Amino acid sequence: MSDDNSQSGSGSPRKSWAARLLQSFSGEPTTREELVDLIQDAELRDLIDADTKEMIEGVLDVAELKVRDIMIPRSQMVTIDKNQSVEEFLAMVIESGHSRYPVVSDNKDQVEGVLLAKDLLPYGFKLIDEPFSLEAVMRPAVIVPESKRVDALLKEFRSKRYHMAIVVDEYGGVSGLVTIEDILEEIVGEIEDETDDSDNEKAPIRRVNATRFSVKALTTIDEFNDFFSTEFPDSEYDTVGGLVASAFGHLPTVGEVVEVGDLAFKVTAADRRRIQQLQVSLDGFAKPKDIN
Repeated sequence: MSDDNSQSGSGSPRKSWAARLLQSFSGEPTTREELVDLIQDAELRDLIDADTKEMIEGVLDVAELKVRDIMIPRSQMVTIDKNQSVEEFLAMVIESGHSRYPVVSDNKDQVEGVLLAKDLLPYGFKLIDEPFSLEAVMRPAVIVPESKRVDALLKEFRSKRYHMAIVVDEYGGVSGLVTIEDILEEIVGEIEDETDDSDNEKAPIRRVNATRFSVKALTTIDEFNDFFSTEFPDSEYDTVGGLVASAFGHLPTVGEVVEVGDLAFKVTAADRRRIQQLQVSLDGFAKPKDIN
């Protein structure tokens, strides 16, 4: 059976978005900023749609990130104690809804392995006669440093076929964990699944990862201040969108970034009249730099 590439030859009446994008390049970009400008221009010419542009920009952003930028911090890790019985941790597994859990001994710095929730099923359906043992079912833990590049980790996830890694600092202490989903969300945006709370979609402020949040532009300044413990004034603007538009000094387009106080705001949705959605980062967004 032919693949997609073989079906889009020169006789095709419509070229792929990638081919049209490459055709639009009048010269080879020499910096990341020039490349981003070309991508934005391609969207304006309808060579690619907004979703495709955001995905390409997400890939470029990932190339600038380190694991520490996207990891789930140690304090938010859901772990299983090696000495717990299955009856003791099963309720937590069901409630949290994760598919993988670090197994620790004395504390979170001593990760013994990883338990996959699916490995509990044979015992639940009595398909295995032996009594349950964490040591028998847990998988080896993958350890990565905070400083590892995110794009390199994604390649490692794919080639070695694992989905979660324990993150350690320069002293060998556990600082958090990272999953393949965390990386993909940096590229395509937040990924919802059937276990996610549907009411969360209606919330004006939603956590994307450890340091980034999705915020509706119509969120009131008061609500934003309460959530982030900030003190932005509400005398001139009622909403976060108004505050951010003022900081830009113009109506921004999707992908533009501005810093207000200690927070960085990235426009993720907008029309010709107003900002619709923002991403707020506690530690800033990757800055353009030379790609040579």
